[in-house]
Amino acid sequence: MPRRWVAALRRLARHGEAPWLHREIARRMAERLAIIRLQPTRVIDWWGGLGGARELLEQAYPRAEHLVVEPDAVWRASSEAANRRPWWSARRWQAPAPQVLVETEPLGAPAQLLWANMMLHAVADPPALFERWQRALDVDGFVMFSCLGPGTLRELRALYARLGWGEATAKFIDMHDLGDMLVHAGFADPVMDQEVITLQWRDAPSLLAELRGLGSNAAPQRHAGLRTPRWRARLLEALGALADAEGRISMSFEVAYGHAFRAAPRARVSDVTNVSLDDMRALIRGRNHGPVR
Repeated sequence: MPRRWVAALRRLARHGEAPWLHREIARRMAERLAIIRLQPTRVIDWWGGLGGARELLEQAYPRAEHLVVEPDAVWRASSEAANRRPWWSARRWQAPAPQVLVETEPLGAPAQLLWANMMLHAVADPPALFERWQRALDVDGFVMFSCLGPGTLRELRALYARLGWGEATAKFIDMHDLGDMLVHAGFADPVMDQEVITLQWRDAPSLLAELRGLGSNAAPQRHAGLRTPRWRARLLEALGALADAEGRISMSFEVAYGHAFRAAPRARVSDVTNVSLDDMRALIRGRNHGPVR
């Protein structure tokens, strides 16, 4: 994982809950579960603390075993704290709290659903992760994920480019490329789509505070040193110039959604084909005589 994303994730873990946008995307993703006929008995929630979908998944699949996989020990501790249920909670007696692992640990038995909300854009090697997800699923099990797409914060990126400030965001992968990666990893029938969500803020400081809460700028090409108060004042002024007639500043977030099924393994084609001498002679005679009419 890129170093800047590690720092951003550690900062997000201290908040104790997923960002508002992540929870909203989780809600929209959960509405899509109705199209899946398979009822999983084991569910893996990848980076579940950041995704904010724990209760949604438990409501959708109350009888399933739930496993939360976190990026590191800091997030595991945060998830375990969030999973503690008071003695008077009805959920404490309805189902056990999900098991929480770090993603470097073995995952155990295969699952029928692997859910990953708003985390794939923070991964350095998505194809390798897709291959691991494929191995974590039963045949015909399905993966369902969402992530930020390349249209995210296009207004902010244009502002940074105009002022020569380098990269304003990390680079996000197009949904069609993600679909190709899924097929290459052994998934079948990938379905990808996207939507653009426009958020508005009353002023520039509120906007910057929420962007920091979403992870801040994790671009490897961003300015390496500390910014000055004078630069921040200029940034606030430039953002203020983007406000509409009512003083609101708008930013676009492209959200890509995807789901696919783990295909059955294909029979391996042998590198060597053995043909008997009699078969070769028959083949040669057929070619010499021409087609039979």
